[in-house]
Amino acid sequence: MKQIALIVLFLMGLLKTGNAQEEEKKLIVTPDVHFRTFWMNTNYPDQELKEDYALGMSLNLGGILAYQKNWKFHFGYRTFANVASSEIWEPDPTTGQGNRYETGLFDLLDTKDRFFGKLETFSFEYSDKKFGIKAGRMGINSDWINAQDGRLSPTAVEGVTAWFAPDKTWKFLVWGIGRMSIRGSSEWLSVGETVGIYPVGRTVSGKPAQYYGNTASDWLGIWEVDRKIGKDSKIHFSNTVAQNLFSTYWLAFEKNKIVKSGILTIGIQSGFQQGVGNGGDENPDLRYKESEDRNYALSGRIGWRNSKWITHLNYTHVGGEGRWLSPREWGKDAWYTFIPRERNEGFETVDALVGYGEYRFENIPLSVYGHFGIHWLSDPKYAAANKYNFPSYRQLNLGLKYQPKKIKNLDLHFILMSKQPLDTENLTPNQIYNKVEMLHFNGIINWRWN
Repeated sequence: MKQIALIVLFLMGLLKTGNAQEEEKKLIVTPDVHFRTFWMNTNYPDQELKEDYALGMSLNLGGILAYQKNWKFHFGYRTFANVASSEIWEPDPTTGQGNRYETGLFDLLDTKDRFFGKLETFSFEYSDKKFGIKAGRMGINSDWINAQDGRLSPTAVEGVTAWFAPDKTWKFLVWGIGRMSIRGSSEWLSVGETVGIYPVGRTVSGKPAQYYGNTASDWLGIWEVDRKIGKDSKIHFSNTVAQNLFSTYWLAFEKNKIVKSGILTIGIQSGFQQGVGNGGDENPDLRYKESEDRNYALSGRIGWRNSKWITHLNYTHVGGEGRWLSPREWGKDAWYTFIPRERNEGFETVDALVGYGEYRFENIPLSVYGHFGIHWLSDPKYAAANKYNFPSYRQLNLGLKYQPKKIKNLDLHFILMSKQPLDTENLTPNQIYNKVEMLHFNGIINWRWN
């Protein structure tokens, strides 16, 4: 951490030395405060499985120091509290499995810890109109490494990022990441140490996976290229390399066309993933990714929106040899069919069809929305193709967002999720608990001061 700060300060000094006219020295301090309350509960109405609830709170206290427009120092310390909960640290008596949802609000490495904190943000930045560099602890929003804002804190990374925009149509971005603080953790861990903290499923041979503490990966590298085409189209490319694990290529094209009733959107995504090195461990029973895996993904979207409505229909197909993998600790899926509270990584084949609709009220700051998706997955009998022993399912999310006008920067968000199997016959308790035949509710309150 100290070495990164010294390197960035040195680079910033070199960049500034060449300025012929020095602007008036001015320091601007902006507070960065984020309070978040999260209620979560999970029920299995037709099953005798363990039901849990939790009320968590987090508070980030920090600030941004801006100097001469180009320089910034950003810091923030976040505390967490388990205000009330069921015994979320106890496994389900029927399946022996641990809780998947409520424990993620707190520290997965110590689920009984009711109060803890961590230095979440500590970064230095220099930027001008065409170039920027930033180092330290910071947030990230890339295709496969992102904040995944579904718990009390986002995933953050420690490393260096730089961007270059030679004109209004091109932008180049690179990341070098050495450590991560995943949501649901009080620690800053190396890249390999983060793998296996969340539920890990099965190895390709069908044995319980044991990735945590057995996965060797020293760094993450990301490079991105964005190109605007005219006023209404853009192309995005990225390559995410997890050293000794895998390399994922991602390409997307989107076009927005103005029509009489609103804006029509068309999007196409494609991806390719391959294993790298020994996949995390020489031992096949501990290996995260098979080196011979070759996976591909195709995803499409057609949508329409105006001042009141946002709608889109999405389809994704994943295929190839081996499992498409991306640690759930690192972020949400990039494909268009992602629905909050479930992911489709860990499968050899996926076909997903998802529709979305949102209505924004005109006279009150309220919007309601819904996701409905059908997800056809690889047969659970084959562990090499279905990592989590997960049956094909349908998912319905109903949500409400409200931002009261009288309280600035306050927003409330409520989500009700239902997941049901497409085939209810011969399902085992292990294929139900944490997966299907469930109702899941989230109530979230956010307040920011910045």
